[in-house]
Amino acid sequence: MAKTNAQRQAEYRARRRQQGDTARLNTEVSLIAHIALERLARYHGLTQRQMLERLLIEPDEALCRALEGDDFRRYVDRGVA
Repeated sequence: MAKTNAQRQAEYRARRRQQGDTARLNTEVSLIAHIALERLARYHGLTQRQMLERLLIEPDEALCRALEGDDFRRYVDRGVA
């Protein structure tokens, strides 16, 4: 019997979770933020996922390099789920 789109999507998400290298982010943003993400991604030749990851990771890495000692530990410890 053929699988529904929902079943295929559920299986895909389960496989991704098992790999352990991604986490699902499901949220609503303002229309302005959505349009900005589309434009930025298109301008840089990236997917929206790649652009969003870049927008999050680059400033995080820069802050980690700038923080020292207890400030760094407090910042990193707050990021643990």
